[in-house]
Amino acid sequence: QVRLVESGGGSVQAGGSLKLSCTLSGTMYNICSMGWHRQAAGQGREMVATITRDDAQTTHYQDSVKGRFTISQDNLKTTAYLQMNSLEIEDTAVYYCAARRCGDVAYNFWGQGTQVTVSS
Repeated sequence: QVRLVESGGGSVQAGGSLKLSCTLSGTMYNICSMGWHRQAAGQGREMVATITRDDAQTTHYQDSVKGRFTISQDNLKTTAYLQMNSLEIEDTAVYYCAARRCGDVAYNFWGQGTQVTVSS
C-alpha cells in the first residue's frame, strides 16, 4: 500500500510564494515518479509538475508554471516538494500529490489534496 500526505497549502496574495510538501510511505520500491496535479473549481485535474525517483530525477512542467514552480525531492526520494513563486490568481486550486508505479503511464496513487488560494 502506498500513502501520500500533503502539507503546505494556504492563502497568499498574487506574486507571493508557497511551498508544498508530499511524503511518500508504504510500499515504495516500485514507485518511479511523483508529481503534483491540481484541480480548480469546475475544471478537470491537470498535471503541474513531475519528477522521477531515479538518479536522473527528470522533471516535467506544465507550460503555465515553467519558470515559476520548481519540483524537487529529498535525498531519500520519499518527500517531494513544489516551490511555487510568482503565484497568480489562476493558480488557485486544490493541489494533489501523486505517485506512479514503474511501467504505468497514469498516476496510481493520490494524496488527499491541499488548497492553494491566490488573491489579488
